[in-house]
Amino acid sequence: MLSIGDKVTGISLRDQNNSLISLDDIKSKWVLIYFYPKALTSGCTVQACALRDAEEDLKDLDITVLGVSPDAPALLKKFEDKEGLNFSLLSDEDHSVAEKFGVWVEKSMYGRTYMGMTRASFLIDNTGVIRMVWPKVKPADHLNDILTWVRTQPSS
Repeated sequence: MLSIGDKVTGISLRDQNNSLISLDDIKSKWVLIYFYPKALTSGCTVQACALRDAEEDLKDLDITVLGVSPDAPALLKKFEDKEGLNFSLLSDEDHSVAEKFGVWVEKSMYGRTYMGMTRASFLIDNTGVIRMVWPKVKPADHLNDILTWVRTQPSS
């Protein structure tokens, strides 16, 4: 898994509208890239809706949110529409970005092992450097963890 201090560049993925979004083109102070396993599932919905509802807090802190899952853009569009999401959802169908970040991992459920996306978040500054990593995100706590960390950082 990538860690604090690592540089991230060259990340481009299609969003829920099938538009190409590039990390290098985002000009905010912070970019929160959060990886989640599957759109329209309970935990992913809790996490996404908390970020949606905190739009003003995130804007005040100059944080751009990008959600990344292995879902196709069409499913991401359904997720956006159903939940009224106000940020980009990126499709990583070949999991190449998830592999680069180290979040495409072996998982197990009901005795079966498979590869899938782990729930993790990375806060990246405007120079492309990872400033914080949350390797095991709990959907209900995610937003508070982010806001608490950013608000306790010295002003630059």
